[in-house]
Amino acid sequence: MSTAGGEGNPPAAPIRVLLVDDAADVRRLVRTALRFRGGFEVAGEAATGAHAVELVAALQPDVVVLDLGLPDLAGRDVLTRVRESAPETRVVVFSGAEADDRTWYEERSDGYVLKNDDLDYLVDLLVTVGRSHRAVASVDLPQELGSVRQARSLVRQALDDWELRHLEEEAVLVVSELATNALSHARSSYQVRIYHNPSTVRIEVRDGGTGTPEPQPASATREGGRGLLLVSAMSVSWGLEQTPQGKVVWAELAHGRA
Repeated sequence: MSTAGGEGNPPAAPIRVLLVDDAADVRRLVRTALRFRGGFEVAGEAATGAHAVELVAALQPDVVVLDLGLPDLAGRDVLTRVRESAPETRVVVFSGAEADDRTWYEERSDGYVLKNDDLDYLVDLLVTVGRSHRAVASVDLPQELGSVRQARSLVRQALDDWELRHLEEEAVLVVSELATNALSHARSSYQVRIYHNPSTVRIEVRDGGTGTPEPQPASATREGGRGLLLVSAMSVSWGLEQTPQGKVVWAELAHGRA
């Protein structure tokens, strides 16, 4: 017996998709297109943002197809909560209109498709997104100065595994600054995550602190805040997201590979 994966290999597991749209006819249209294409499993459907977040946490789907015009939660809130609940789940925005802040969504999702586009384009994108593997490495670290060394070690090992050693200098500096910031200001234990995305490496530091760190202008007398200027200068983008447990400060480095 032979399959598309090669002689004797089992067929690939279906791509598990969660459909999030308040319009039942849109969900039905996408569900039908996925069934005709084959290789997909609709793991669940949600008509509200709150239900979507609940299902993402419970189902951990491969991909979420996300409408931005939900009746209860803003698109930004839904996307942020989905990322918190399932960091390895891919999200493709499927919107009825151009968002004013489309760039924000594009930076935090794996695709942005308008509903008046060819539906085959959406399905093709879901195949690509669902089959691609976003590698991730993470470590939980204590509130100790020596833990910054462990954070750097995680980043070096991940980049070595992903054959992205040319990013080591920048990535080590970024994680050092973010981890030190967590120790100095959050005063809590923290978690470091590094993701290998299609065109970037994303470094996140999650801590239990509150407040919003801000870059400060260079000063001969003040130390605080200058590290974030360095992070901003080296990154293609960086930012902060509040979570129920604290905050996530992140930065992305372009690795130059498609």
